[in-house]
Amino acid sequence: MKKKVLIIAGIIFILAFFSIIFSLINMGNNKIYSNIKIQNVSVSGKQQEEINTEINKIYNEKKINGIKLKHGDYETTISFDQLGVSAKIGDAVTKAYSIGRDGNIITNNYNILFSFFIPRNIDIEINIDEKSIDSLIDDTESKLPDVLVDNDYYIEDDKLIITKGKSGVIINKEELKNKIIEEIKDFTNTDNTIEIPTSEKSPENIDIEKIAEEIECEPQDAYLSENPLEVHADEDGIKLGISIDEAKKILEEEKEEYEIPLTITKANVKVSDLGDKAFPNLLGTCTTNYDASNINRNNNLRLAAEKLNGTIVNPGETFSYNQTIGQRTIAAGYKEAKAYANGKVVLDVGGGICQLSSTLYNSALLTNLEIVERRSHYFKTSYLPAGRDATVSWGTVDFKFKNNREYPIKINAVAQDGVVKVDIYGIKQDDDYDVTIESEETSVIPTEIIYEEDNSLNEGEQITTQYGEDGCTSETYKILSKNGLVVSKTLVSKDTYNDLPTIIKRNS
Repeated sequence: MKKKVLIIAGIIFILAFFSIIFSLINMGNNKIYSNIKIQNVSVSGKQQEEINTEINKIYNEKKINGIKLKHGDYETTISFDQLGVSAKIGDAVTKAYSIGRDGNIITNNYNILFSFFIPRNIDIEINIDEKSIDSLIDDTESKLPDVLVDNDYYIEDDKLIITKGKSGVIINKEELKNKIIEEIKDFTNTDNTIEIPTSEKSPENIDIEKIAEEIECEPQDAYLSENPLEVHADEDGIKLGISIDEAKKILEEEKEEYEIPLTITKANVKVSDLGDKAFPNLLGTCTTNYDASNINRNNNLRLAAEKLNGTIVNPGETFSYNQTIGQRTIAAGYKEAKAYANGKVVLDVGGGICQLSSTLYNSALLTNLEIVERRSHYFKTSYLPAGRDATVSWGTVDFKFKNNREYPIKINAVAQDGVVKVDIYGIKQDDDYDVTIESEETSVIPTEIIYEEDNSLNEGEQITTQYGEDGCTSETYKILSKNGLVVSKTLVSKDTYNDLPTIIKRNS
């Protein structure tokens, strides 16, 4: 027993002796020990401040570059600010430095020796707003040039117009979301490009029974009640003018657009018949300007404004810009004008009417209405600051808001002499706020120059066919005030506007 005790004591003494020596050797070491990484980036043999600078540099480069999403010729860049990304780098550096230093002699020596043989990786705590990712993915999908176009419908006079959708792609959203999160957290990857995962999809069959259920209703007269003043909205009675089976036969034909007759029973008294008393107060207004000498754009804006003017939205009802304005076609009187498509400025039937939807969007914001659906343009617009526009496209992108007020609202719209003006009238309520909108460009996306070879030009000659413009990221806030005091400031949207490239044709 004596020998065993002596042997054990000797071993303990030797271990303690070497531990003390090992500690003394490392006592003056102010660098991180071997085989330690932060977010898979090696930091061994470096001082704490040096590492803090290096990791922050990697993170800031990723933040500046953002994440590029690519699908065929389509590209867009999303910024870390839009995704609400924040990283606790300092905590990770402190944790890496504390390995082999935050315990007693034995545990410190153990951790130092352990790291020689088994690498250790410290993950940075990175926070990401996943709701912002979901919103940006939805926004990106709506802008893909070959996106699925769903069936849609609207009512025009006594007809139900149903437009047939087109097959296209949809984004595999959960897969893309995971790729974006992985890219944010990968500090070793210098390529910030993600190929958007998509699937081919066809629109569902037109469900006339579901559409009938959504549109059919009994007529209801509008009326006012006094003390307090209340407006009760009218509603026209709507029924299919033919049987469901007859409607299904019409839909069996191979057509892009179908007309189903309706039986409309007009309300005897409309809200508009109640006069200005039903809409005594201006709740929100916005004015934008355009080039009145552009005849086609002027024509399109005028037609769309005439459709929008006088629209009444009842309490709880959701307004749809596309269903109110209808499809933009040559037959409907629209003409070709400049519009954004597939990342370029092109001529499109109905081009320009996004200015009306954008002007309406600002009026709706200032009325503090609930925004249901809104998308920003691919490029910045000239008529409103970044973050204040609302693009539309038939069958893919709509602008919608809900009347979350107690009483009906009326939209007055006009487009003439280079001015688009949208007013929203209704009855002021005790719980109304003064609304202001603030938008700010948070970063700049520099424009690039694209050269296209054209042998029809003289040698050395070059012609600029498209003048570029910088893109940007932006944040938009809605501020509510009462009696001059700010009650709340809420984020409305974070948007990315791509740079419009300068395109130069040349014969080099």
